[in-house]
Amino acid sequence: MPRRSAVHEQALPDKTLIVDNGAFTIKAGFSSSSPSLEACLAIPNSLARERDKKIRVGAEIDSCRDFGEMAFRRPVEKGYLVNWEAEKAIWDSSFLDSKSKLNVRPSLNAYNDIQHLYGAAAREFQTPIVPAECVLVIDSGFSHSTVTPLYHGRPIQQAIRRLDIGGRLLTNYLKELLSIRHYNLMNEEHLVNEAKEKICFVSNDFRKDLERARQNIASTQTEKKELDDGREVVVDYVLPDYNAGTKGYMRPHDPSLAARVKKMGAMANPGGAVEDFMTLGNERFAVPELLFNPMDVGMKEAGLAETVLQSLSGLPQGLWPAMLANIVVVGGNCLIDGFMERL
Repeated sequence: MPRRSAVHEQALPDKTLIVDNGAFTIKAGFSSSSPSLEACLAIPNSLARERDKKIRVGAEIDSCRDFGEMAFRRPVEKGYLVNWEAEKAIWDSSFLDSKSKLNVRPSLNAYNDIQHLYGAAAREFQTPIVPAECVLVIDSGFSHSTVTPLYHGRPIQQAIRRLDIGGRLLTNYLKELLSIRHYNLMNEEHLVNEAKEKICFVSNDFRKDLERARQNIASTQTEKKELDDGREVVVDYVLPDYNAGTKGYMRPHDPSLAARVKKMGAMANPGGAVEDFMTLGNERFAVPELLFNPMDVGMKEAGLAETVLQSLSGLPQGLWPAMLANIVVVGGNCLIDGFMERL
């Protein structure tokens, strides 16, 4: 009879790594009795290739200074993990590298290890946390947007609805608009995505803001019109200068002749201050408007508000008040200015 290997009792790890493997970024951090945002990291969930063919993996992308013509390869497409090799490389770099801030010991690799950990002596259990009875989760992320009703912590499958519009589509749409009206930015995904996060807002009155943007483009400095909340419709976005290491930023629109001359003479005066900028008007609110009106680009889908109603229609009417009273909104698109008010 073969000898059995000695069984060594192991204690459970004192820290638990919590990972949200998003399509655009991986949100990760260790569990704590006093959690804070500073203890969590947002790691780019992609591989990137620079102009000089150098490959950057995961968090290495944040240390890059020149994002010009950078090509990205993302392991998650349309909400599905389609490239396990690329995802494994990102996980290894983020969690198993000794230099990583979230370095963990891979202790749960073998089946026997799992048995030793969870087959130990009975532990004292605390009172379980009871989830809210009814919750309506609206998740608008990089690949798509979903509406998921939860009943006692479990999703109601027949009422889940998905909208194939997310941050990627908004970025691509903004790239097309800027490439037609300003500069060719079709190969500048990182630049356009940063601009989208800084300049875009959701309009509460699309037609009214569209007319204000048209009037502001042709107005003088003293005639600039603002929204009811004081937000200017037309702004200038100064492009980043990767040679100088400066990032792009938004500033109030300057229609004066000096600004136009400075823009036209930037290339003709190498010794002077080089400042390329784009004057943006209706692009700021026309792009995120796709979340609520996909028909603007010919997509035959319901908007986000209509998707919520479709989800509720798959539930008993008795649950509607509780669901509407407990709405949780997550995802990167909810950070767009005016998104929560419009929704």
